[in-house]
Amino acid sequence: MPQYYLLPGPPKPDANDYLCPVDSPLRYTAEDFTAALAADDYIARFRDAERIGAYCRSCPNYGRSWGCPPFGFSVEEYLAGYDSVLLVATKITPRIRNLPIAEAAAMIRPERIRLESRLLGMERLYGGRSFAYVGSCLYCPEGACTRPDGKPCRHPEWVRPSLEACGFDIGRTTSELFGLELKWGVGGRMPEYLILVCGFFHHAGNVIWNG
Repeated sequence: MPQYYLLPGPPKPDANDYLCPVDSPLRYTAEDFTAALAADDYIARFRDAERIGAYCRSCPNYGRSWGCPPFGFSVEEYLAGYDSVLLVATKITPRIRNLPIAEAAAMIRPERIRLESRLLGMERLYGGRSFAYVGSCLYCPEGACTRPDGKPCRHPEWVRPSLEACGFDIGRTTSELFGLELKWGVGGRMPEYLILVCGFFHHAGNVIWNG
């Protein structure tokens, strides 16, 4: 019989959303790597708003999800004034090779729940501002975002933009700060590993990641 562990996260309607089977054919390992640097340094070296913004504008989620651009605020002001940034790269390695790419979501979702819960906890503990993940939102069913209907976000206390959405180059971030190259699937199959990158801008000095 499969065993399960409980993943922390904001309350959701279905408790099973928090359960990740550890004895399933889709099991994987997840490793968190961290890098800390001055916020101004990260912005100057790794933010390329024009080029990364062009990628966002070509995405079908552009303007249709509250976690995606364009935003109703100045991104430059949103990023300004923080002393430090803690970056976390999570490397997800399937235990079975060459799985269909469609199976990636089953590995990414529990890690996102874990990581985004930790980021929101750090905001409450230290203040600061967290940056989550590109792609679909965790907190509403797919295709149910209120933004296309011109209505406010249902969960503004949880939804955070990604670093990509704010113009940061994640490929350079992973390669230069973590020594990890982004991998892409070929022929409908998953790559050797997946990488998620999140960040926490803050004034709290030496913040320790405990994901």
